[in-house]
Amino acid sequence: MCGLSGELRFDGAEADIGAVGRMTDAMHDRGPDGSGLWAQGAVAMGHRRLKIIDLSEKAAQPMVDAGLGLAVVFNGCLYNYRELREELRGAGYRFYSTSDTEVLLKAYHRWGADCVGHFKGMFAFAIHERDSGRLVLGRDRLGIKPMYVSHDARRLRFASTLPALAAGGGLDTGIDREALHHYMTFHSLVPGERTILAGVRKLPAATVRVVEADGTSTDHRYWDPPYTRSAMPEHAGLSEQEWRRATLDALRTAVRRRMVADVPVGVLLSGGLDSSLIVALLAEEGQSGLTTFSIGFEAAGGEQGDEFAYSDLVAARFGTDHHRIRIPGDRLLDGLERAVGAMSEPMASHDCVAFYLLSQEVARHVKVVQSGQGADEVFAGYSWFPPLADAPRERAAEVYCREFADRPHQELSGVLAPGYLLDRDVSGDFVREHVARPGADTALDAVLRLETTAMLIDDPVKRVDNMTMAHGLEARTPFLDHDLVELAAACPDGLKLAHGGKGVLKDAARRLLPAQIVDRPKGYFPVPAVRHVEGPLLDLVRDALTSGAARARGLFRPEFVRRLLADPESDRATTGVNTLWQIGLLELWLQAHQM
Repeated sequence: MCGLSGELRFDGAEADIGAVGRMTDAMHDRGPDGSGLWAQGAVAMGHRRLKIIDLSEKAAQPMVDAGLGLAVVFNGCLYNYRELREELRGAGYRFYSTSDTEVLLKAYHRWGADCVGHFKGMFAFAIHERDSGRLVLGRDRLGIKPMYVSHDARRLRFASTLPALAAGGGLDTGIDREALHHYMTFHSLVPGERTILAGVRKLPAATVRVVEADGTSTDHRYWDPPYTRSAMPEHAGLSEQEWRRATLDALRTAVRRRMVADVPVGVLLSGGLDSSLIVALLAEEGQSGLTTFSIGFEAAGGEQGDEFAYSDLVAARFGTDHHRIRIPGDRLLDGLERAVGAMSEPMASHDCVAFYLLSQEVARHVKVVQSGQGADEVFAGYSWFPPLADAPRERAAEVYCREFADRPHQELSGVLAPGYLLDRDVSGDFVREHVARPGADTALDAVLRLETTAMLIDDPVKRVDNMTMAHGLEARTPFLDHDLVELAAACPDGLKLAHGGKGVLKDAARRLLPAQIVDRPKGYFPVPAVRHVEGPLLDLVRDALTSGAARARGLFRPEFVRRLLADPESDRATTGVNTLWQIGLLELWLQAHQM
């Protein structure tokens, strides 16, 4: 897990190594263990390193293989790198390190852009071909590792974070109106390639982009699960018990894969089903001395601030070295401001600050953790999935938007300033176009495909990456193992929706976990003081929304802002996010990054 950056020029000029250096320096927290720069004519690359696999300098990046004519920067982990290395050795390749980076480089030389089909892991990479001048960018199937891009007639730049890309200079930092529409419709989530800044795009997940020396480019989407029962004919006719067994076997494999490291691996244990199941499977594998971590906050607004009763139960059951981390109220505001500074894009989810502060403490003990993110999107655990059970396939988008969206398109006229309004419902169109694609047998299939291949990437996945990497902590998410996702996509709707959601997963877990964990109400990282905007947090939000920068930008209708400031609890998104926090967070983020 690291941070990467680079530039490719198309105008005959040499790459700006100074700009690449600034981008690289801006990602120090992602890679505190080392730094490197490399340039050759029109191309330059930078890298910040977090040492997880092959701790020697032989694995330093940018990695250049003069014999093959290739240079690479890479962020992530190839969990099957040892198997691939042996396969490549059999094909005649020689290795000088024990790193997965070198495996990726030589896999590209052997298989070209098709190398991604051989990888099991999380990754974002850039490879430069010396002889052709071509640059190849790649991103893993579920978008776990980020890649931000700016591209104009003169050059292309890329980086692991948006603020790093901005540090290079020369970026259009105006507000993207379509992204703003998404932000206010999907509780701050901006899906697809867009970002809140007009001059920055994301490389889509499951995509390889080949950029020629003249600046022309082509994209290849290499993974797109169909979400049909026929996609996995070997599972046709499975009984409920067989589906439970298949699910547990696939998750067991995913957890095992994510233990690959040359440093200790811990678990973020919330006490919910997903993280508890990871702990149970690691214990089943014979993992001794497993370190687990839970976080809690002070109560606020009548809400409890921790779920230690559940995490303690799991830790005791499996004998983990458990760390309870309780955050006092006087640390919350500072932690929140630092969490905003660590965001690649503004994310209003109240558990961002929980992940940030938890990661800060966890990084004192381990460099790698497994975490339970993704299970709800993959196995239909959220409240907006059950209403799709009986919906006709053609009404999938309508039902989803009704259950998931913060507000209908027409209500944005009372929220956004006239200059930022659009005359069409771009957020609704995004959903409708996605669910209308071929495949996906049922309305639920269509929405789960949308959630897993689009929405998830720009909410929980990005949140976990940003908040953990702010402290040089690598998070691994077994529920986003692509083999497990493909299995879940083929699982019948009724098995996933049973027991209020994640039914097949709950039933699979029953022989491993206490009933108090399996059947408990769904929980979240509880941060009551952020869910309820009051006291010092209200002052912070008010200052941001009434500042000179906010007035000059003029994103929101003044009367809308005044109403929310007068009654902070009056408006919430469907996920419970406070709307005042949602709009205040956007201004806080823009101001923190001097946009």
